[in-house]
This record gives sequence, C-alpha cells and structure tokens, in this order.
Amino acid sequence: MNNKKKIGFVGLGLIGGSIAKAIRQYYPDYEIVAFDKSKETLALATQESVIDVACTSIDDNFDNCTYIFLCAPVSYNTAYLKQLKSHLNEACILTDVGSVKTSIHKEVIALDIEEYFIGGHPMAGSEKSGFVNSKAMLIENAYYIITPTTKVSKEKVDMYVEFVESLKALPVVLGYEEHDYITGAISHLPHIIASALVNFVKDKDGKEELMKHLAAGGFKDITRIASSSPTMWQHICLKNKDNIVNILDEYIEVLEDAKRSVATGSETDIYNFFETSKNYRNSIPGGSSGPIKRMFAVYCDIIDEAGGIATIATILAANNINLKNIGIIHNREFEEGVLRIEFYDEASSKKAAELLQKYRYIVYER
Repeated sequence: MNNKKKIGFVGLGLIGGSIAKAIRQYYPDYEIVAFDKSKETLALATQESVIDVACTSIDDNFDNCTYIFLCAPVSYNTAYLKQLKSHLNEACILTDVGSVKTSIHKEVIALDIEEYFIGGHPMAGSEKSGFVNSKAMLIENAYYIITPTTKVSKEKVDMYVEFVESLKALPVVLGYEEHDYITGAISHLPHIIASALVNFVKDKDGKEELMKHLAAGGFKDITRIASSSPTMWQHICLKNKDNIVNILDEYIEVLEDAKRSVATGSETDIYNFFETSKNYRNSIPGGSSGPIKRMFAVYCDIIDEAGGIATIATILAANNINLKNIGIIHNREFEEGVLRIEFYDEASSKKAAELLQKYRYIVYER
C-alpha cells in the first residue's frame, strides 16, 4: 500500500465518523475528505483533525479517491450514488455502511457502476448517534459484512477485505440478498421487538409510572437498543420491508406457541421453551471476536455504609485489577448481590472473586 491515499466520506454520523477516526488512527498520513449536511459536524471533524477537507457538496474533492464511503441514512445513499458516479476512477472502490444491501445494489446495477462497488455493513453501533458519539474503536473486533457485486474484480474485493482487517474489524463476505435476510432476523427484528416492548409498557403504565421506575435489569437490557435513531430505523424498515414482514410473521407464530404453552399450563413446553433458548444463547461466541460481547461480572453483598464501594475498589486496585463498571443494583429481581462489578476479561473477574472472598465478602460469579 502507498503511504498516501485519499479517502472520501459522504456522511459523518456515528458509523462514518468512527470509520474515519479508525482510518486516521491507523493511517495518519491519508487524506480524508468529507461531505455532511451538518456544518457543525464538519467543523468538529476538522477541529479534531479527523478530516483534512470539509466539503459543502459532493464536488471535485472526491476525484482520485482510493475509497469512498457512503455513510448517510440508507434511503439517501442511493441518491448520492448518482452524484458520485462522475468522480469514480478505475482504481476507486465505492462502498457503503448501510444495514440493508439489496436496495443499494439494485441502484448500483441500474447506474452501471458495479465494477466500482462493494457493499459494506459494519455490525457495530450504539444507542447514541451522531459524530459526537463516534470513536475509532467502535468497529474494532466487530464483524464487517462485505457484499461484492458480480462485476467487481477479485483484486478489489481482496484489497477491501485487507483494508477492513487493517482497521481491526472482522470481514465476512456474503451475497447481498443473504445479508438482508440474516440481518433482518438478528438486527432489525430485535429493534422492532425492543421498541414495541417499550411502547407497550408506556401505554400500560399508570399515572405514578411504577413500571418505569421499577424496571428491572432484564427490561433495560432487552430495550436498550430502543434508544437508537428513529430516522435510521424508519429507513431500514422501509428498505428491508419484505424480509422484515416475513420474519415478523414467523416470529409471531413463535409468540403464539409460547402463549398456548402458558395458557394450557404445559410444564414440559414451558421448560423446553426456556431451556432451548438458554442453550442456544449460551452457544453464541462470547469473546471479543463476536458481535455479542460476553459480560464478565461479579456480584457481591455489602453493608450499606459510607465508603463500602470505595473499600472494594481499593482492594481491587491494589491488586492491579481494572474495573470496567461498578454500581449498586436497586432492583435485584434477576440478580444476586447488591453490588455489580464488571471487568474487561474473565481472568480479572475470577481473580476479583477470589480476592473478595478472601476478604470475607459474599460473592456471586456470573
């Protein structure tokens, strides 16, 4: 690879900003040009030295790019394709980061620019959106789906795979139609379920909002993603609607089966429902190589007195154990122990548990 290359960005939101920051981190000499509708975003990206050139439109600054990343909402990306067509060169790879691939691939075919295009979908994100929440490590150790066209060269695909790997992401090459069904099931459906559950509780809660205030860890865990961008998910649902509708029909059948098991009081069916889901969930890779990160947490009982948490933090720090998070659990419906301590790795978690037990704390590992 040459030391000096130019990378273009259309859109500098959470994902676009994070990829730009990762490129800046690993390739500090690359020139990065970017267009975004928000002048504030461009100003911040320039101030932080993430980008070199801020563009108020898609102009000649996008000529001679090695990569051009389309990072606007899914519905807008197809419109930007037409504007970018005249700026593509033989060596350029045009890519996107949308979580729906079929629509943009069809537009690429219609515009006859398949030889330049390789679809991309970094399976990373946050309930918080915008450039201000972007970070270089967002795509690190995250699966990065790559969907080549039928006309793009193998050399370009290999080059893009290598580039994605160099940003510490984990590339997986798929057909775009297969991608849309898979993400419909494991990404789009969960967001719909989370939002539907939040709206259900909102509608059923009383004036005193006891449901909101008593919401346990289980509710907060499953609904965290409901805080994601409404605009982004509106676009995703509209662009992947056929897959989503079919998947929802199949999921509703699963809910109906669960409802029947509960209604008939079938002990075997109810147990099997929870057992099979538990076993499959536990079989999902839990290390840093997978999209579902494993949690390394210890729970322990402490006396409610001043300095209780500080004492535990001091014990762990004195033994060179780094904490990821620590806090009191107010609703312990599904958790043991009043204090939850989260660690970055399993070794630290086990060492902490042994150490706290040595100091006569009652510890529950998870």
